[in-house]
Amino acid sequence: MTTDSRKQMKEAYRERRPEMGVLYFRCTVTGETFLMTATDIPAKFNRLRFQLADGLCPNKRLQELWKQHGEGAFETGTAKALKYDDPAADHTEDLELLLELCLLDDPAAQRLWK
Repeated sequence: MTTDSRKQMKEAYRERRPEMGVLYFRCTVTGETFLMTATDIPAKFNRLRFQLADGLCPNKRLQELWKQHGEGAFETGTAKALKYDDPAADHTEDLELLLELCLLDDPAAQRLWK
């Protein structure tokens, strides 16, 4: 790999625009919904699935449901996506506001992380 191609790859990574927003895990058996924010939704889904599969999810209730019913009993997806212009900016406040709006839309839903 040349120095120029390495620089181009680094620049492309810095300029990428990952999907940000609020994601959910919903148990179809119990109807319980867990919401969380993510600055890179596909990466966060992947990480959480691995944690659940290994029994390492910090949310004990979600881990219990996953163990009891299995991955097939869950729906996952993006509840709301965040539209943004600057990929380098801190979007924490915007994501938290979006999460609060999702919680208002679905009062039975709960935060994945307290």
